[in-house]
Amino acid sequence: MIKWKSLGAAALCAMTWFNASASNSSYTAVIGASKLEFTGTQAGAEFNGTFHGYTADVDFDPDSLDRARIDVEIQLATVDTKDTDRDHTIRGADIFDAPHFPTAHYVSRSIEKSGSGYRAQGALTMRGVTKDVPITFQFVPSPGSAKLVGAARIKRLDFGAGQGDWKSTEWIADAVKISFALALNAKQ
Repeated sequence: MIKWKSLGAAALCAMTWFNASASNSSYTAVIGASKLEFTGTQAGAEFNGTFHGYTADVDFDPDSLDRARIDVEIQLATVDTKDTDRDHTIRGADIFDAPHFPTAHYVSRSIEKSGSGYRAQGALTMRGVTKDVPITFQFVPSPGSAKLVGAARIKRLDFGAGQGDWKSTEWIADAVKISFALALNAKQ
């Protein structure tokens, strides 16, 4: 009789652990397998940039959107547009001012189902300015991991990313497209 109780208790513990593991909804981005990019327009031609340094924590369960959260912090000095002069200018005082404002930070406030994906309402803080920025995304779960793929649009001048000669939109457009493909691992 004791053996059956012990076996039953062990099975119950295993089932509880399995269910907790299967419903894990907290993730962190795998940076080497993820992409955080933007597209700007300079002198009428699009250019692409990538951020190599960032962290992303995601709490997401499609059945509990009221508790869902996306939190991304970007190290602005890690911008890479494949043009050394442009990267130096972007990191400098007139655009990102990375020495004084080393990070940009996005935190969602709410997430809702939208069409075939999701829409997050949240705030982006850059250069000490915080503005609402909606993002649209797809969430693709798999055992122990997930993918979060989406996009947003911002106006750089809303955040002060354009001082001096760069405040004009004659050479650099105000609109910037952001895209991301985050490979997520479940937090332990």
